[in-house]
Amino acid sequence: MEEWSLIKTLVGDVQSQKTSALELVTLAIERIENSKEYDAIISLTKERAIIRAKEIDTQIANGKDAGRLAGIPFIAKDNFLTFGSETTAASNMLRGFEAPYQATAVNRLEAEGAICVAKANLDAFAHGSSTENSDFMTTKNPADKLRVPGGSSGGSAAAVMLGMAPFALGTDTGGSIRLPASYCGAVGYKPTYGLVSRSGVVAMASSTDVIGPITRSVDDAQLVLSCMSGRDELDATSIESDIKGTTAESSIEGKKIGVIKEFLGDGVSANVKQAIIYSIKKLEDAGASISEISLPSMDLALACYYILVPAEISSNLSRYDGQRYMHVAEGSKDLEESYLKSRTEGFGSEAKRRIMIGTYVLSSGYYDAYYRRAQLVRTRIVNDFKTAFNDLDFLVSPVAPSTAFKIGENTADPLQMYLADVMTVGASLAGIPAISIPIKTNDLPIGLQLMAAQKEDNRLLAFAKTVEGVIS
Repeated sequence: MEEWSLIKTLVGDVQSQKTSALELVTLAIERIENSKEYDAIISLTKERAIIRAKEIDTQIANGKDAGRLAGIPFIAKDNFLTFGSETTAASNMLRGFEAPYQATAVNRLEAEGAICVAKANLDAFAHGSSTENSDFMTTKNPADKLRVPGGSSGGSAAAVMLGMAPFALGTDTGGSIRLPASYCGAVGYKPTYGLVSRSGVVAMASSTDVIGPITRSVDDAQLVLSCMSGRDELDATSIESDIKGTTAESSIEGKKIGVIKEFLGDGVSANVKQAIIYSIKKLEDAGASISEISLPSMDLALACYYILVPAEISSNLSRYDGQRYMHVAEGSKDLEESYLKSRTEGFGSEAKRRIMIGTYVLSSGYYDAYYRRAQLVRTRIVNDFKTAFNDLDFLVSPVAPSTAFKIGENTADPLQMYLADVMTVGASLAGIPAISIPIKTNDLPIGLQLMAAQKEDNRLLAFAKTVEGVIS
């Protein structure tokens, strides 16, 4: 599909009336309708989007400033509460749910003139790495329809690379923005934990969930991030933002970059290793100081993640009990049967698996053996990253050990599926910013992951923009 221009260019065209918000929204909806076979979209917000586009065009015609994203259509992952369509989190448990309010991130984007045109598919409740866990459909990778787009924000990444909108929103709990960005060839940004409010986003694991953009360029990612980040009284974990609206230039020369040894060893496919080493060589040729470092706790990160995150999932999903709202099983003879039937019918197999694991590690007699020890390991992971950034500016690694796998290839083996997250969960547990930048290849997309210390988002984005130009 034909690519969109940079967002700032499109905004300039809308503000100068060279084009209109209505034309951009109409084009986005047309592209969505023409790409239904990829199953990237759960629902459209067509009527509301057209109304908002006309309002923005009227503002501009009257000489008013319509915002930094004036007229730009975007797609929200369907775990963001939005008006104009259902919010399902791709789960039968929430099928038919109409949000009573919108996510803070969506409100802030709309305040800057952006227009939500659709809701993207995902692994149900964001539990997965391929979108195959969606209760509705499996999204197909734009680079190869036989392969997964990654997850859980697979619909968002596929939508951007199919040209449905200039950007999409994703959530990243253990790699769910970076992995689909890598598999589909997009830019995916996971900010410092708390930089974007989680209010109005269906919770997965509250201590690692973050909200970020999926785009075609670092410039676009930074602009979108600057519009939706910052403190929010509705989210006590949110932090102040100093994200600039435009990406500053950053010289590669003299930057100290650490290559994570554990992420280039056995288990990394030859084509991914070759692409990453090639990219690192380009950075070195541009003047970067490259050194191999070891983060010993990375060998424990995946196991730590899949103890802590299911524990939080079991807590967060307890509200879906069939008694208060949404899916309610019919024909139950008593309260206990109603609970059982509602949750059995409403949750998919992966949600059930994570609830059971989480409940187990939190149960009496196992809390100390699993959950408490995993929290101690998490502290070690945080400290390993802090130590590394005392001497280095950035860390670099692959996003995933392989390119996108075929649909159905790993569905019978949950452990193999979880291994797709092995290189992304560390940054999530440590709460540091990380970005996936596409490497130019002649085959399936591959992402280069860059990481920086907590709250160093501006520095990471500036450096990522320069790296983007070097490796693409």
